[in-house]
Amino acid sequence: TAQNSTTLSGKIMGTVKAVNVKEGDIVKKGDILVILDERQVAADLRQSEAGLSEARKAEAAAISARDAARAGAELAQATYKRYQKLFNEESATRQEFEEIEARHRQAQAALSQAEAMVAAARSRIQQAQATVSGASISKKDAMIRAPYDGIVAAKMINVGDLASPGSLLLTLEKTGGFQAELVLPEHHIQTVHIGQSMDVSIPGQKDSPLITGMIKTIVPMADQRSRSFTVKVILPENVLLRSGMFARASIPVGEGGMLLIPESAQVVQGQLTGYFLVDDARIARFRLMRTGRHFGDQIEIISGMKPGTRYVVSPPVELKDGIKVEDAS
Repeated sequence: TAQNSTTLSGKIMGTVKAVNVKEGDIVKKGDILVILDERQVAADLRQSEAGLSEARKAEAAAISARDAARAGAELAQATYKRYQKLFNEESATRQEFEEIEARHRQAQAALSQAEAMVAAARSRIQQAQATVSGASISKKDAMIRAPYDGIVAAKMINVGDLASPGSLLLTLEKTGGFQAELVLPEHHIQTVHIGQSMDVSIPGQKDSPLITGMIKTIVPMADQRSRSFTVKVILPENVLLRSGMFARASIPVGEGGMLLIPESAQVVQGQLTGYFLVDDARIARFRLMRTGRHFGDQIEIISGMKPGTRYVVSPPVELKDGIKVEDAS
């Protein structure tokens, strides 16, 4: 399976104009995979740009009005100070002074209003810029590009389909980023560990050489029915594979390899499975053992016997624990 798989989805509403790939195609990062009709988003962008232009004109007008209001306020301030002095010197009447004072307050209020208009105009510019930015992104979203080098695993759309935000378009798998998921019987789980190298073959690839991978994950919980564990093996980046391929791995089971004995040596006594060990005095001793898979007339020994153990190959029915045996001639 691929370690990195991405399902590309639409971000804008639009009719599918072109699909440049098909399932199984190899693509490079940045390749244009799907093109959506961008006429609506292009119109939205033009409208947003026009709105930004109007906002900038409004800002310029507000700044001009503020500058005029500031000049009027400065003149009113100077006049107010002069009449205040004249009034204190009794060279101006109270009515004249109060009229100048009122004009001064009006000029200050006009300046404050003009400054508020400038601030509002600048706020509209920021909003218009955000709208233009969003429309620009939407225009780019009309072209769906490959986020990385990969393989098109699935195609869910065709030319003429209507794509909407969130609608599924393509599934892309990263090239080389594959792992083999192996099912390991519980009696072999102690023979592997994370970081261990493992040879993997792909039967579906003709004349394919062995691939050396590395164990990345050992799922700690066994399958309740099969009593097996899932082991994930990272494969080299330069190996070109496909998701769903069947893989076969070679798993070491110890320095001596797999221990096999003839099935005829197996002895079943009630619910016990064992064999007759032959000790140094040639005395048969019944020993319990745990068996695994069958290979023709051979059975795998998981526990209960060590390599080199002497045992009775075909024990007769009458053989019992403690009876002396002779070597076969």
